[in-house]
Amino acid sequence: MKRFGLAFLIGLAAGFASGLVGVGGGIVMVPLLLALLGTSQHEAHATSLAAIVLIAGVGAAAFGSAGEVELEAAVPLAVGALVGAPVGARVMAGSDEARLKAAFGVITILVGLVMVLT
Repeated sequence: MKRFGLAFLIGLAAGFASGLVGVGGGIVMVPLLLALLGTSQHEAHATSLAAIVLIAGVGAAAFGSAGEVELEAAVPLAVGALVGAPVGARVMAGSDEARLKAAFGVITILVGLVMVLT
């Protein structure tokens, strides 16, 4: 039951972050799954991807009903992501834990810098 409660709290934090600033899957869930649930890096990434499907759907519905979704951008973004996600998943599956953790950290820092500087 403790694991369920921790997973619920991680989901709560990820959902809040997703609704607030459009992130939550990787940025919030992956580090918390590692730190609090003791998952492997691979499990954390895969679990985050599975959960984000529902999180994204709820968030898109909420923002869509408010007229905030730009469909001309959302459709090609989705198509590109549908092509890129299986490729990324295969690369992730073939990467060792240390390399995957380093790549996650570097990408997170780079995205953070872009957000601060733009």
